[in-house]
Amino acid sequence: MDVRRPTRAANEGTRKSMRSNKGRDTRPELAIRRRVHAAGLRYRVSARPLPGFRRTADLVFTRLRVAVFVDGCFWHGCPEHHTVAATNAAYWAEKVRANRARDKETTERLLDEGWRVVRIWEHEDPDAAAARVIAEVRSAREKDEKDT
Repeated sequence: MDVRRPTRAANEGTRKSMRSNKGRDTRPELAIRRRVHAAGLRYRVSARPLPGFRRTADLVFTRLRVAVFVDGCFWHGCPEHHTVAATNAAYWAEKVRANRARDKETTERLLDEGWRVVRIWEHEDPDAAAARVIAEVRSAREKDEKDT
């Protein structure tokens, strides 16, 4: 799949805004991590599930092969909350399109490699999102114990 980066942002203000967005430890991510940790699960933070594959998951359960991504509504084009940018609309539309394509490629690659993938939108209830993660990890653990 061809995933190309869009052209540069139109002005310095936009570039500065993009640079200031955090790549990890966002509020939704921290809320989910707290709940998953409280459930007794341990994970790696902001780690690459596959060596040599330049994609980083927000939570990685390495041994059980579960990767969790907490996607921002604007950056990843949430069907419920994504809004069209008022300025430089073509740039932002292409940026989000490329992000969606990369997300799809990442999910497919991880699934092909035997990983379980959990994708969470930033607007999701943290309790419900954490429950999905916990259920997936426990399911992977049960399968792992059954196979050994």
